[in-house]
Amino acid sequence: MSPWGWPELGTLFLHFVALSLMSVGGAITTVPEMHRILVNQEAWLSESQFSSSIALAQAAPGPNLLFVAVLGWTVGMNAAGGPAAGPWAWWLASACVFVAMLGILLPSTTLTFFAARWGQKNRNRPTVRAFKMGMAPVVVGLLVSTGWILGTASGTVAQAPGAYLLTAASAFIVWQGRIHLLWILGAGAIAGALGWV
Repeated sequence: MSPWGWPELGTLFLHFVALSLMSVGGAITTVPEMHRILVNQEAWLSESQFSSSIALAQAAPGPNLLFVAVLGWTVGMNAAGGPAAGPWAWWLASACVFVAMLGILLPSTTLTFFAARWGQKNRNRPTVRAFKMGMAPVVVGLLVSTGWILGTASGTVAQAPGAYLLTAASAFIVWQGRIHLLWILGAGAIAGALGWV
């Protein structure tokens, strides 16, 4: 990987600014596009690094958005040559975390602030209500594509066809059942630990 400097940090920032404006339903819905940019287009991350970064951040307590910081950190560490590169690697990884988080937060936060104020004033308009109802399937579709990218990047979908059945059953139970989501997550963890999926 070529040496990184301000132009590369600017490119990383602009990628996340664009992703921020696409993040309908939260930043997690932009994972497929992040994968395309960070893994396929720029080759800043490998498939396993991308999936592992998101899995690590999602497993940790805290905001859902932490995966962007972990992706930024991993990009910076890769660009510097790993932790063995010394202080430069730590500085670059920290800078990548900062620009990735600033890029993903600044546009969407600003837009949300003004749109929420406008939406609150105009909440009874039929067009505003229709827009809100129309966005629900878009968010669901983006979340499904996120799950697909993460499943195929790690090889889970191809290696364990039972995952399709488990996913469909879980979705049906969440939709129709009264079982708490944590029980379903626990059952999925047990199925994975036993090698069923």
